[in-house]
Amino acid sequence: MFIQFMSYTTSLRGISYGRIKEKVTEFIREEVRNKKAVIGLSGGIDSSLTAYLATISLGKEKVLGLIMPDSSSTPYEDIRDALTLASWLGISYRMMHIDRIISSYLAGFDFTDKKALGNLKARIRMSILYYFANANDAIVIGTGDKSEIYLGYFTKYGDGGVDILPIGDVYKTEVRELSVHYGLPESITKKESSPRLWPGQTAEEELGITYEVADRILYELIDVKVSEQELIKKWGKSGERVLELVKTSEHKRKTPPIALLT
Repeated sequence: MFIQFMSYTTSLRGISYGRIKEKVTEFIREEVRNKKAVIGLSGGIDSSLTAYLATISLGKEKVLGLIMPDSSSTPYEDIRDALTLASWLGISYRMMHIDRIISSYLAGFDFTDKKALGNLKARIRMSILYYFANANDAIVIGTGDKSEIYLGYFTKYGDGGVDILPIGDVYKTEVRELSVHYGLPESITKKESSPRLWPGQTAEEELGITYEVADRILYELIDVKVSEQELIKKWGKSGERVLELVKTSEHKRKTPPIALLT
């Protein structure tokens, strides 16, 4: 399933897995310092790899995992995998079902929109993460990867609302390879990527492109600095799709514009 250049002990860019671990764990230690860390555990590959790296960086006693399922879109296997990971890492965790919070919001609305509701769930989870972070003198560790950030595949002020992004410079295909290399549970490393904001949602179907192809195009665009014209010539509609996603999501990667008076 993985593309040929993602093999053995180096990443898409030829960076060794050991070097990635060294850089990311050093980053986490420098950013967290004497505080603790709070991280959302979804049972997915990004949050699992991030939790693993945070735990070996800070020690299990300084990491709190929050599992925040909702009954309409969180499958049992995600809860199981999140619990398995917390046990495997030896970290403390809290289970916070968000159904009642969602219902309280919807009770005040006269309509329901699938995408808006999905984003609301992500923002509810962000609020809970910050509540526990504030109460425990901790920072919120985000789990977004480089592919999601550049494709805009995250909720603004939802899973994008965090203090640090340890794997924000790691492509999705690299995340999967690293998770296998570091020995994370197989039920997690082989799971299809999905934010689980509504039933049946999958990342690649919604994006309209596989991560294997998207990552290669992003790599050429961002790291190699290939021009847009060359990418479209080489990759055709796939290149056009990635460029479209990068451009339309640019606002998510910026702070809000300010009307400057001077």
